[in-house]
Amino acid sequence: MTAGSVSVDVFRRTILDHYRDSGRAFPWRETTDPWAILVSEVMLQQTQTERVVPYWTRWLSLWPTPDALAVAPLEAVLREWSGLGYNRRARFLRDAAAAIVARHGGTVPDDPELLDALPGIGPYTARAVATFAFGRPEVFIETNIRAVFLHFFFPGAEGVSDAELLPLIERALDRTDPRRWYWALMDYGSALKRVTVNPSRRSAHYAKQSRFEGSPRQARGAVLRTLSSKGAADLSSLMNETGIEEPRLAAALESLGKEGLVAESGGRYRIS
Repeated sequence: MTAGSVSVDVFRRTILDHYRDSGRAFPWRETTDPWAILVSEVMLQQTQTERVVPYWTRWLSLWPTPDALAVAPLEAVLREWSGLGYNRRARFLRDAAAAIVARHGGTVPDDPELLDALPGIGPYTARAVATFAFGRPEVFIETNIRAVFLHFFFPGAEGVSDAELLPLIERALDRTDPRRWYWALMDYGSALKRVTVNPSRRSAHYAKQSRFEGSPRQARGAVLRTLSSKGAADLSSLMNETGIEEPRLAAALESLGKEGLVAESGGRYRIS
């Protein structure tokens, strides 16, 4: 490997030894059901792993297959998603379920290109699902994997791009058991962040998450939570329910309308 003195064998042994001794347990690691794994990967985007567990469990009890979610009312879908954040993911997941039914007969495809073509999935999620559900040795990167490779192969370097990391990730990949290998990488990266400054801060792609309180995200979430739990409401009622001032609330409603999550008729807003 380049960009560092650690050999592939030593690197793999270090990562796998840590996983053997300190690997984490999550319910989606106990299944190879492609739909269950797809749901977990969408939920895990920009959300702490421990927070996802109860949502994932409840979601699959309600909608255990793409066919079930595809016909679910958006209002119910958003209500179950409430609290996970980035609510557009809920709509994307329902849209992806509908596309799986329409294009693939209700069966989640194993081809990353077909997965990537589903609404809201994207390259990382497509390759993660192909690996964790179907055992395909795909090459992908997320925040914990990024941290591991920066730590071992780019110590002290700043502004390292993913393009520099991906060839190393491909070379280190355990093609005989890619599931276990990626779980081990993710768990090592998670542990690394608890004992040192997050190496991902030295990535060219690092961006500090904006403050939630007072943000557009907070206003959007409050609107969707209120409409999905209480039904249609006018602007004044939404202000009273959410405690958010009119300019921020109006901006949130406008953006949610453009995304097709909220519709307005006669001055009243509802989930689309």
